[in-house]
Amino acid sequence: MTYLLKKQTILLKIVLRLFTIGLLPVVSAYPAVGAERIEFNYGLLEESIPISSLETYIRTGKVDNDLAVYRKYVGNQQLTQLRKALTTPIPLTQVEVSQFLYTPIGERLLTSLGKVIQTESRISGFYAIRAALILSAVEPKDFTLLNVLKKFPASAVSINLNQGLGIVNALQDLVNQTQSAVAFINQKSQQKASNTYTLNSIPKLDLAKSGNFRFLKQTIILNDLSRLRQFPVDVYLPVTQTPRPIIVISHGLGSDRTSFAYLAEHLASYGFVVAVPEHPGSNSKQIQALLSGIADRVTNPREFIDRPLDIKFLLDELTRLSKSNSTFQGRLNLDQVGVVGQSFGGYTVLALAGAKINFKQLKADCPALEDTLNVSLLLQCLAIKLPNTEYNLSDSRIKAAIAIDPVDSSIFGKASLSQIKIPLMIVSGSADTIAPALLEQIQPFTWLTTPNKYLALINGGTHFSTIAESSNEVVPVARQVIGSSPALARRYVKALSVPFFETYVAEQPSYLPYLSPDYVNAISQQPLPLSLIKSLTSEQLQEAFK
Repeated sequence: MTYLLKKQTILLKIVLRLFTIGLLPVVSAYPAVGAERIEFNYGLLEESIPISSLETYIRTGKVDNDLAVYRKYVGNQQLTQLRKALTTPIPLTQVEVSQFLYTPIGERLLTSLGKVIQTESRISGFYAIRAALILSAVEPKDFTLLNVLKKFPASAVSINLNQGLGIVNALQDLVNQTQSAVAFINQKSQQKASNTYTLNSIPKLDLAKSGNFRFLKQTIILNDLSRLRQFPVDVYLPVTQTPRPIIVISHGLGSDRTSFAYLAEHLASYGFVVAVPEHPGSNSKQIQALLSGIADRVTNPREFIDRPLDIKFLLDELTRLSKSNSTFQGRLNLDQVGVVGQSFGGYTVLALAGAKINFKQLKADCPALEDTLNVSLLLQCLAIKLPNTEYNLSDSRIKAAIAIDPVDSSIFGKASLSQIKIPLMIVSGSADTIAPALLEQIQPFTWLTTPNKYLALINGGTHFSTIAESSNEVVPVARQVIGSSPALARRYVKALSVPFFETYVAEQPSYLPYLSPDYVNAISQQPLPLSLIKSLTSEQLQEAFK
């Protein structure tokens, strides 16, 4: 029973966090009753915590006899964290929460939650969770996890430990394997640092600092009549009379062309022409349309096709403008093109680099979607609704790519990622809970066959570490979700992208020493240490797990 109590405390924290993910509708089907206790059920065994005990602790800081049973397993610090989690307002409105939960992604989350969070009759909590959330969201200031528990339309919130402990164990396995993989990568990076270039042989440039080129920013509107798709593009033009290499930046789901403006400006200062399109079906406006009731889904599966086509069309238009528009004439080198993208943008650049949508892999992985700990599969598996045909999304004009926190394990899998032939850098954050580092970047890196490949690992980096704060942010991201020192993570992206694109797009081999563990070791700082490796096999990874 002691083992179960320890597991319960872990599960309780996970459940309370999951409540904030699986967000809300249908209130009219339930009477206005509220849960009085949280029950933990494991076969015939049952333990419970009165919700009044949690309220007393939150209000006075006192731990009564019922809660004291759990304190010896979680400790005072974790109880304090729990207190904060229960009372922190959730920054979403009733309409926003409702709209999200009516989407396929929202309903899949509820289905998964409902297996663990049940009514006192031990049936799925799918509808009860929705009811609790909508009742709590009526008044934004009262929308907290504590009120969600109190509004749960049953006398008890029943936690199925059979299901829940399976999740806890799977999560612990994933965490342990990720930690082992990260430790191996860090060790390998450190070992290589002493065997490649010495610090004395590396030029002393700080590539995170701006370069010497002045540049101008111009916004153009592109209209692809063949797809009835119009979208803006910010173009950063270095002030020069000679044709310059081109870098295209693809933002992630729910972001926009300002999310990586810092990187666009930085690359432009080194003489690159930088084009930043805004993908209209998966940008911040799309999420705003969903939350306001205008759109009925997070994104259309067609976006897996349209995003790469946006960039192909953009390159076509830049080719045309370079011949007909005085602003662009003589300033663009369409034979030297690189791409960089984050998250869904990471998928986009991998597709452009030569990876094809792998319907066989999707069909194998997506049926088990409700049991996965990989949140990014909720997005990837939308692609299974596309017509099963071969899409030509690659572009031979692209000479190199950087994928930051990409989602790729199922949408591409080993068979497709192994087809990429151009130089590729994958940037991963070890603390990414959306696109887990092990599943979406580290293992996929072992599938690559291109000879010029790099894996940059930001220890402690999250899915949001490299994204700049934006005034267009639809749903505020909590500071603890962003993680520590995002400015440092963005500095790493700048310091790595310059030598990568100078080497493989601008064809300046003098920058190659900067793509070394030695240089990375020199710029690495706490609290986000940076590592870089150029090779990793699945056998090495399996050995690291032992």
